[in-house]
Amino acid sequence: MQLGINLGYWGAGMDGDNLAVAQEADRLGYAVCWAAEAYGSDAATVLSWVAAQTERIDVGSAIFQIPARQPAMTAMTAATLDSLSGGRFRLGLGVSGPQVSEGWYGVKFDKPLARTREYVEIVRRAMTRERLTYEGEHWTLPLPGGPGKPIKLTVHPQREHIPLYIAAIGPKNLEQTGEIADGALLIFPSAEHLEETTITHLRAGREKAGLTLDGFDVCPTLPLAVGDDTDVPRLADTFRLYTALYVGGMGSAKQNFYNKLAQRMGYEKEAAEIQRKYLSGDKQGAAAAIPHDLIDKTTLLGSVDRIADRMKAYAAAGVTTLNLAPAGFTLEERIASLRAGSEALERAGLA
Repeated sequence: MQLGINLGYWGAGMDGDNLAVAQEADRLGYAVCWAAEAYGSDAATVLSWVAAQTERIDVGSAIFQIPARQPAMTAMTAATLDSLSGGRFRLGLGVSGPQVSEGWYGVKFDKPLARTREYVEIVRRAMTRERLTYEGEHWTLPLPGGPGKPIKLTVHPQREHIPLYIAAIGPKNLEQTGEIADGALLIFPSAEHLEETTITHLRAGREKAGLTLDGFDVCPTLPLAVGDDTDVPRLADTFRLYTALYVGGMGSAKQNFYNKLAQRMGYEKEAAEIQRKYLSGDKQGAAAAIPHDLIDKTTLLGSVDRIADRMKAYAAAGVTTLNLAPAGFTLEERIASLRAGSEALERAGLA
């Protein structure tokens, strides 16, 4: 199992620290550094900045939002980043959510699976550097009856095949991801529940494509906080608002993928209560309603040895790249967490 680092969103006041964290991850031998985007910093600019100031670590989009870019533009960006980084780019895609898609981009959040499938097909076709044509429900290239003509990408990616990941949570999305992608970007994964919530659906998709999970990158992100094992409850409490935001506040009351995931993990009543309180404006109440066990199962907390044991459980469950989001209020604390993660991987015998 490899380790990655997830910088999250740029522009939160720790930009210089984020670069230093990425550079330390590069020095420690982490496999990949991911950056996210929502409605603030864009991931492409951040990744070019990080790639220019690191040497070996891959850089990946977690995610490029599908409603934000036409697929051909994403192919251009992917090819450019791969070329500039010397073949170190990983392309992560996702549909975002209805609030961002419709409120920020003005793109209707409908038929996300079909839209994702067409998007991936166009991106991959464009990066073959053949003249681009496509006829689908959501995109037709060139547009019929006009001056457009089939055009081919002029930039040469460093590699013939750039790894393509999809952010997936729900069963249908996971199955399609297994079918059409090279990896899955996951959030709030529990090693104890990974088989029934995730792996079984990815495996079904791979089988549909005549493939196995061999070579497919199962790639979750977990917050990491290091301390004494007796301090685990306090460490868990630092992630209450983070967990409440996703389980309670992401999407809408009818469409929250993270809330449904918590339900599939056995927290049906708790997930409903967290969402009810969060959407009513009681964010502190929502955070307080989160069971400690839910946080502990979806984070890495405690001593290096305890974290090593948890890493073993994730590897046994099928994780191939474990992305860490190191906690800390200072750069020194985040760097220390990063080093502890590397040490834990070695103690687990997974390095």
